[in-house]
Amino acid sequence: MQLRKTAAVTDIGDYLKVAACTAVMAQTVLGLALATRPGAAAQWAIGQAYDLVKFTAPAFIFGILYTTLRQHAMTPVTKRQYWRQQWAALGVPSVWWTLVYLIITPKLQQHQPFHDLGSFLWQAVNGNAAPHLWYNTMMLQFIVVMPLFWAWSAWVGSSRYRAQLSVGAVAIFYALWLAWFPHAPTYLVDRLALSFLPYAVLGVLWWQFPRVAVALRHHWLVGLLWWALGFMWLGWQLKRRGLPVSLPATGYYQPSALMYALGVIGLVSCLAVAQLQRRSTWLPVIHWLATYAYRAYLSHAFWLYWLWPLTDGLALGWRILLSYGATWIVAFATTYCLHWGWQRVKMTTQ
Repeated sequence: MQLRKTAAVTDIGDYLKVAACTAVMAQTVLGLALATRPGAAAQWAIGQAYDLVKFTAPAFIFGILYTTLRQHAMTPVTKRQYWRQQWAALGVPSVWWTLVYLIITPKLQQHQPFHDLGSFLWQAVNGNAAPHLWYNTMMLQFIVVMPLFWAWSAWVGSSRYRAQLSVGAVAIFYALWLAWFPHAPTYLVDRLALSFLPYAVLGVLWWQFPRVAVALRHHWLVGLLWWALGFMWLGWQLKRRGLPVSLPATGYYQPSALMYALGVIGLVSCLAVAQLQRRSTWLPVIHWLATYAYRAYLSHAFWLYWLWPLTDGLALGWRILLSYGATWIVAFATTYCLHWGWQRVKMTTQ
């Protein structure tokens, strides 16, 4: 398939990772904006904007699985080599940024702040060190079990029957999961990789069967309609809950959120396929941003912690726009500079 050939460097997963990273920063900014207790009109606007970017975790998972399967298919590595690579690329930054949040910005902790060594480690492990790190706890689980997805991918191969069987089994499982989730005994359930399993499975199959992505590209209006209906559904639920607007109530574990996330993933995929097919000049830019997206995501709440107060006194809309734009730029810039500096340090010590 042409899509496989043109995706030698940049791929659909890169587009999804960039979109997810960009959107998750907006979620954090909107959370701070709502905490200022604005009026009803502003609350509705923030709630709708939050619905608009409520696709980040599914898109991250979909993109990570897609790209990892592509890379493994092109350049197979052993499990040991893979885990060593991922520890350096994802594990080390996760550890460092978790420590930064707990030590330098402990006010960003979620739920119960740490008070001794045991609670410190607990906050670090379960993703409570900052508002966005619960994503990290969940995503790293997929990284650890990736060899299982390699094995399942090899089993599916080019068999449409096995692919359909897999999708059917996961659909049944997830329907039961969504029905059970409102009765879950603890918030820690959303840290489990199983909560986002459908997006991982679809990310793998999107790579396995590239004709599906190409076909969707030619029927992008269907994807747009699907996305619009999902967004309207989320908006109806937002209005139904009433005031004050509660962002945590806009959860991922409901049919409307599933529909919306799949709509966004489909549209981003259409954009990626279109640009890959015509070898757009944006491909190197997207690939560069995707390379640093995960680390920028890890750091963004730290930079926003310092940037948000600098906008105090401005109208709320301007605070949101300026804080968001500055956070995005600083997060990517510092991530690149830290990577560049670390590479130079390693070169001088070898």
